[in-house]
Amino acid sequence: MNQEWYQIRNPESVATPALLVYPRRVRTNIDRMIRVAGLEHLRPHVKTHKMPAIVEISIQLGIKKFKCATVAEAEMLAACGAEDVLLAYQPVGPNQSRLKSLVEKFPRTTFSTIVDCALVMEQLSELFRYDPLSVWIDLDCGMHRSGVELADFSKLLKRAKILTGIKIAGVHAYDGHIHEPDVEKRRVLYEEVFSLIQKARQELSDGGFASQIVAGGTPTFPFHAASKTVDCSPGTPVLWDHGYQNKYPDLGYEIAAVLATRVVGKPKPNWLCLDLGHKSVAAENPQPRVFLPEIPDATAVMHSEEHLVVETARADDWKVGDMTYAFPRHICPSCALYSEAVTVEGGLASGVWKVAARERKITV
Repeated sequence: MNQEWYQIRNPESVATPALLVYPRRVRTNIDRMIRVAGLEHLRPHVKTHKMPAIVEISIQLGIKKFKCATVAEAEMLAACGAEDVLLAYQPVGPNQSRLKSLVEKFPRTTFSTIVDCALVMEQLSELFRYDPLSVWIDLDCGMHRSGVELADFSKLLKRAKILTGIKIAGVHAYDGHIHEPDVEKRRVLYEEVFSLIQKARQELSDGGFASQIVAGGTPTFPFHAASKTVDCSPGTPVLWDHGYQNKYPDLGYEIAAVLATRVVGKPKPNWLCLDLGHKSVAAENPQPRVFLPEIPDATAVMHSEEHLVVETARADDWKVGDMTYAFPRHICPSCALYSEAVTVEGGLASGVWKVAARERKITV
């Protein structure tokens, strides 16, 4: 029987549950991202993987700009030699001084962050009064999670004009509310968002500010890339996942991260208990949270901290201790549950990549 791409020939070397990463597929996905956007307009988000090894591959392929969600990820990027790092999460409390520490520690890296609040702009301006920090005005383009609405955009700009410790770099917008599988319907939603972004950009330009754009997540990535005016910031395509593979086949990326799991019990006829609990795979979505390609009829019976119990007509084919594989529905929070990933090359588990920024700690 032919070996599937995700299967490893030395399962005895891998303790489960484990995160498996396939470097060739990672590189293929990054290459595709570059082809879609071009190096000039690509700013991939590292929150998906949090791995220095993937950052280093990206830099080797010519990517200079990155986006991140935590100060720890920003430090990881700078330590890898990234030239331009955008912290796309408004810093409050101690994270402001932590960001300043990174700016001082890594002078060869250009740091910036997003803001949607006059108070935070004032705090950052005071903190960076001797060495102004670049900030992007975060526009709420429909997700209603962060950002300032377009109606209030000009008010924030007026306040920014009198602050000397910050420099406006442009507008940042994340359209994470767009989940439409149909390509043309998704395009219509993107066009509504892009219209808002263009209006915000015009306000920046009219006010005498820099008017660059950082926008988009994964579903709208090719649309933003086609505009040739946006720095695109997708994250999931680097590793891809089962959820996006089913929902957005038009994007064409390959799953490059898989979970290894073992049968740890057979509690009832037609039931298998796997060592893949909440602490091993993202549990924020309803079931199914994983797809088991070797047990395709499996349905979840219960999911707890350390266990996933599934029902399958093929239970008799499995014995306690057997390894199988799981494709996470959502890879980003699944990665964050592991401190390291096992690399698989040529069908062999052969190395380890650290998931360095998962604990949100920095060393400075």
